Amino acid sequence: MAALQFIFDFFRLSIKALTERKTRALLTIIGIAIGPLALVMISSVIDGYGDYVISQIEGLGQNAIVLFPESNYRFTQKDLDAIRALPHVKRAEPFYSIQAQVRVGTQTRMVFVYAIPIDVVFEAIKGLEIYKGYTPSDTEYLKALVGYKIAFDDNNNQVYDLGDVISVTYIRSSGGKQEIKKASISIAGILKEFGGAFFLSPDTTIFLPLPAGQRVLGLSDWSGIFVLVDSSTYVSDVMEQLRQMFGSSASIISFQSIANIANSIIGAMNFISFSASLSAFAVAVAGVAATMITSVVERTREIGVLKALGFSDPQVLIMILMEGVVMSLIGGAIGISLGIVGAHILASRGFEIRAATQAVMVVKASPKITAMGIGRAVGLTVLVGVLGGIFPAYRASKIPPAVALRYE
Repeated sequence: MAALQFIFDFFRLSIKALTERKTRALLTIIGIAIGPLALVMISSVIDGYGDYVISQIEGLGQNAIVLFPESNYRFTQKDLDAIRALPHVKRAEPFYSIQAQVRVGTQTRMVFVYAIPIDVVFEAIKGLEIYKGYTPSDTEYLKALVGYKIAFDDNNNQVYDLGDVISVTYIRSSGGKQEIKKASISIAGILKEFGGAFFLSPDTTIFLPLPAGQRVLGLSDWSGIFVLVDSSTYVSDVMEQLRQMFGSSASIISFQSIANIANSIIGAMNFISFSASLSAFAVAVAGVAATMITSVVERTREIGVLKALGFSDPQVLIMILMEGVVMSLIGGAIGISLGIVGAHILASRGFEIRAATQAVMVVKASPKITAMGIGRAVGLTVLVGVLGGIFPAYRASKIPPAVALRYE
């Protein structure tokens, strides 16, 4: 109880000392607030978008692997059979893919078109559901299952319904030449809104049965092979076998690997933002030190009186140091509060993933405000007060009472 009273008394003395030098204290507090403001705002936005990216990638199937042939290689039925024979491979299906444009209301929207056994898509992407209609069979190669943002515009007005025909415009390479092609596809089903995903966004995708790759899109070679593994624990083993099988003839990626890479990138971005924030904290240390040194010089006589009344060196040190800590706590509270507000404003703007001049998707994610992040900002801010105030406080504690009392 006595210790609490001791701390409270010194806290009250610190507040009184700061109110006597309002302008200087206010400027120092503003300088201190910049560090936690930047740290909380930037790190929470990065963490929020990072979690969003990871969740979207993981939602596409942690047990999925995609193979793309290199320019001098073509997948064959023999390759497909060999992949299907590998241990832990649940399914392996070829697919055709193109990037195309469709008209959605008054907008021209970039979409992806996949000709693939559509049931494997539902098997890989958990949570993908049909809004209305049905999945076309292999014999219905002129019909498609379309994403929500193809059937509905940005204002959520339905533009296409079941049975409507969509005109798809795309570029097809043939004999070293590129030709602009068009294909008309009838809508058999519309998917429920899934949410943005970076590598395969069901909301802006048209799924066709596999035969449509040749018969509708006019593609002769498979664009890749989609592999489903029994469990995500076997993904790395299957990928290693595929690398041994194809070598440099194919690019092999998994959504699990992409999630790991994204995690690494997010970690690096967090480190960079933390390092940048430390510069603001370093400047704040210098500001606190300058303020406290000036304060000690001005209060030399007052310190002498206190020592004459019985204050010990440690008590004087704590009293002066407490002023720096109090300024840091006030600056930290202001900086963290503004950082939280700024993070929500910054995150609310979102950003666009674009292909050419057309927006593919707009990504928005809430900032991730955590107790650990706030605690880190508070800890660094208190450290600013301690580091900035320790030398002036030590200097004040060593002033002899007789010298201090004679100081003018």
